[in-house]
Amino acid sequence: MRILLAMMKHETNTFSPVKTDLARFEAWGLKRDGDVLEAYRGTNMPIAAYIDLAEEREAEIVSPVAAEAMPSGVVEEEAYETLAEWILAPLREERFDGIFLDLHGAMTAAHLPDGEGELLRRIRELAPDTPIAVTCDMHCNLTKAMVENCDALIGYKTYPHVDMYEVGAQIGRILWDKIEGRSDPVMAWGASPLLAQTLRMGTADEPMKGLQAMTEAEVSERGLLATTLFGGFPLADVHHAGLSAVSIADGDQAAAEASRDRLLQAAWDVREDLVYDAVPIGTAISKARAVNDAPVVLLDHSDNVGSGGTSDVMRVIEQVLEAGLQDVAVAAVYDPEAAAAMHAAGQGSEITLELGGKSDMQAIGLDGRPLSLTGKVAHVADGRWIVRGPMYTGVEVSTGPTAVFETGGLKIVVTSVHHEPWDTGILSENGIDPQACRFILLKSRIHYRAGFAPLAKATFTLDGEGVTTSDNSLLRYEQLRRPIFPLDPEEEIDVSQDSPAEARS
Repeated sequence: MRILLAMMKHETNTFSPVKTDLARFEAWGLKRDGDVLEAYRGTNMPIAAYIDLAEEREAEIVSPVAAEAMPSGVVEEEAYETLAEWILAPLREERFDGIFLDLHGAMTAAHLPDGEGELLRRIRELAPDTPIAVTCDMHCNLTKAMVENCDALIGYKTYPHVDMYEVGAQIGRILWDKIEGRSDPVMAWGASPLLAQTLRMGTADEPMKGLQAMTEAEVSERGLLATTLFGGFPLADVHHAGLSAVSIADGDQAAAEASRDRLLQAAWDVREDLVYDAVPIGTAISKARAVNDAPVVLLDHSDNVGSGGTSDVMRVIEQVLEAGLQDVAVAAVYDPEAAAAMHAAGQGSEITLELGGKSDMQAIGLDGRPLSLTGKVAHVADGRWIVRGPMYTGVEVSTGPTAVFETGGLKIVVTSVHHEPWDTGILSENGIDPQACRFILLKSRIHYRAGFAPLAKATFTLDGEGVTTSDNSLLRYEQLRRPIFPLDPEEEIDVSQDSPAEARS
């Protein structure tokens, strides 16, 4: 048996000014050929599950590339075509018994609104009879091209995504059963005219907790091979953005379709609960100050790297300083210039910085505005560390030259590479004990829960500024299918326009 394994992942925020070139993938740790297995074996990534399943069967593994980039703006054409060609090249030269892909599902390139759909179409063209399995993120914007050009597709059931390995193993076993003649997976999928907001998709909360429990019951109680409800990624101005579902049955198309319909209807029934209600920053800070226990987590979710934010908007940090909160750890501000200046000054030095505010966000009419602050260089580091928490476990990350700036009761981690703080290592590896902090201010939405939720005595969202805003009125959608909830009056929305039958045709 010879199989092909590959990873090509990016969540594209089409409103983000952050450049997505090949260097951004390399900054995450792009791996080629034999380095792929060495880097990902033993991690909790989908590709690690693929590796384990293949090695159990003593299959020959070809793995041309594993590439992921932190969410950002549209992927440059050259970067997309380079990565795609690395995956396609072996298919032109060899025959494979199976293809296992670790994708995201919300990649938009400068020349392609549906990055994954086009990649899969090209793969299918070269390997028309080869079984193909695909894992996607829970925030996948699912398309017809994705489903029609693979044999089995699945998404994560948790947010934060702590089940990546398990989901990879599940879909991997389904494809191996097909390869070895034990099953005949068939899929049914559909989309809903529902643009759910990411901040309402945490799977520890309703309604997503109950919706994802329903996907599991479809398998355990109704006999489906796999089912997925995708919340979708709403910060993408593409026609197909929004909530969707896919179900896989063993040879029974009607069963797959019935499962998909149940999932889509259940999501539509709780649509209002998938919309975030904003709270004034001052109100949230006052409530946080009133909590007597510690640490208290504060979320600057409108400037979240994990959804394509610039991570250098200073509005919330400024408000926290003005409110006089003390003993606050902040992770993280992206400012390579400030990090370099602190490294040059050295640990313990006093320094004045024009911190953050280097990015203009034309899509939302927001100009960068740095804060002029004087403080101390509390710590310097090279920014390389291994994730020990439950998400991306075992993966080495790099925040580039990194330093901690102490000012006005805050210890601010300043990085040279964009990074969402989903793991406590972003603090502990930079000399800050997260358990000893009164407040922890994170530029994150939900992924912070993977590492920080066990520590948090309370959590508050601070509605600041940035291209990962949950305020739909700030975003100008031009390509998105309309009408759609909640952007349009509900009386204008005909759910049948996005019925499963329409979506599949």
